[in-house]
Amino acid sequence: MLFNSFDFVVFFIVVTSAYFVLPHWLRWPMLLSASCFFYMSFIPIYILILFTTIIIDYFAGIWIENTEAPHKKRLYMLLSVASVCVVLFFFKYFNFFNQNVEALASILHWNYPIEALRIILPIGLSFHTFQSLSYVLEVYRGKQRAERHIGIYALYVMYFPQLVAGPIERPQNLLHQFHEPKAFSWMRLGEGLSLMLWGLFKKVVVADNLAVYVDTVYNSAGRHTGTSLLLATYFFAFQIYADFSGYSDVARGASRVYGIDLMKNFETPYFSTSIPEFWSRWHISLSTWFRDYVYIPLGGNRVSVERNSFNLFLVFLVSGFWHGANWTFIAWGGVHGIYMVVYRLAGHATRFLFPGKRRGKPILVIQALKLIFTFHLVLLAWIFFRADSLATAGQIFRKIAFDHGSLFWDASVIPQALFAIAVLLSLDVFNRMTDYWEHQDSFHIGFRMVYAVALFFVVVLFGVDSGTQFIYFQF
Repeated sequence: MLFNSFDFVVFFIVVTSAYFVLPHWLRWPMLLSASCFFYMSFIPIYILILFTTIIIDYFAGIWIENTEAPHKKRLYMLLSVASVCVVLFFFKYFNFFNQNVEALASILHWNYPIEALRIILPIGLSFHTFQSLSYVLEVYRGKQRAERHIGIYALYVMYFPQLVAGPIERPQNLLHQFHEPKAFSWMRLGEGLSLMLWGLFKKVVVADNLAVYVDTVYNSAGRHTGTSLLLATYFFAFQIYADFSGYSDVARGASRVYGIDLMKNFETPYFSTSIPEFWSRWHISLSTWFRDYVYIPLGGNRVSVERNSFNLFLVFLVSGFWHGANWTFIAWGGVHGIYMVVYRLAGHATRFLFPGKRRGKPILVIQALKLIFTFHLVLLAWIFFRADSLATAGQIFRKIAFDHGSLFWDASVIPQALFAIAVLLSLDVFNRMTDYWEHQDSFHIGFRMVYAVALFFVVVLFGVDSGTQFIYFQF
């Protein structure tokens, strides 16, 4: 069931109506049942995977909290993490490793009898796996009490607005909200629906229109010039941003209707003036997850410059692999890892060469140049992310660098795509400057209504109604 489908509209109306009609003690089983139905609308049998990880981590959390001996706590934590990661490896990464071992065996003329598994990757497996892991790790660290109500814990993992593509929540933020009674609020209903419309605008007006050109060019890269591929790459940068942040906005808006707050996952990332700033604004729930559970435990900034560089590169390499079992995603993560290492080393060199120098007031022109430079660094990395193989990515780089041929022009797509990007960026600037989606109540009700109605009509009139899947569902 996709957010950009009529089925979801009906589903959301029914669930929301039931949520506020039912007393508080019946809301969690209703939301849990609705979440099960939502997930089973994709591939029903895969809900057993969710049930398995829920049971493992539920009991692991209790055992960790009830155990005094540190070595036993650590053992329960490691067993829980390992069991959940085994599920992730089996469904998402087994075929990748199997294919690479098979290729190596072929080179060495070895007999390799293991065949690839014929399975479909469960929707959103990496997202709810990481959410489960964050619970166990926070209980182990003593920052979160073990949840004794198995139904509430199951809802924490399966909560339908953010089940399949995040944001990846922490237990401290989400679990307690399911215990708290929520009264109906017209203000909150309006705010939530408006945020959902904003997310749908990003998805069906911006991302899906851009996808028409991007898919046409990238799916047959060999037949297009570097000029067309460059434009398609620009379009993909905005497509993936609008697609993924659009999902997050719909999820946050739907949840806000229920009085449950989800974390902000994007903060105008393409207005960043450095790669570290970009990653503080892009997929925030994932970048902070890797920071807290991988980077800091590896030593973070408390180690030598050499070790810190290694840690940074490793974290981004793993982050790339998290996105997909393909060398292109590993390359994408590795490129960003190199960016981060170079930026960090440049910072150390600057402080060494100019000790005691204070930063002056930012110069607008310099900031603009930094913004443009950072965006194009990100843009180059997106080629690896979108290409179906490293060979295709290399071909695209070569064509962009040396093949300056004619542009593949689609009069029905390009003008509308450019206009959609301009509107997206303009509204992004407005929303960030005013923090509109977090403080709608500070604006006049007439303005809020005009904004929401305008979004609604733009979605209806210009949105692509093909019901295309969100890009990050595959992760």
